[in-house]
Amino acid sequence: MARVCMMLDLKDDPELIAEYKRYHERVWPEVLESLREAGIREMEIYLGGNRLFMILDTVEGFSFEEKLKRDAANPKVREWEELMWKYQQALAGARPGEKWMSTECVFRLAQ
Repeated sequence: MARVCMMLDLKDDPELIAEYKRYHERVWPEVLESLREAGIREMEIYLGGNRLFMILDTVEGFSFEEKLKRDAANPKVREWEELMWKYQQALAGARPGEKWMSTECVFRLAQ
């Protein structure tokens, strides 16, 4: 499995952050299905302040480009992403239209 870690900020508003968290207690089934179909086996999102940190464990050969193409063709996933953008804001240094930014692993402790 390949692991991918990404970051994104939420708008620094406690009410919006609480609402965002509530949505993630009941993620739409179509969104969960699209994640699994794309080859995402496990996903965790952590929140610190207003910074989100996401860990994806994916199948070998997972492609974000392919996932984005599939998402663009799925009306429910597009609706979810548009709704989530109400709460999210791009990180400094993000390219135009980029939401989640990839991170670089700089240390790993392994057994």
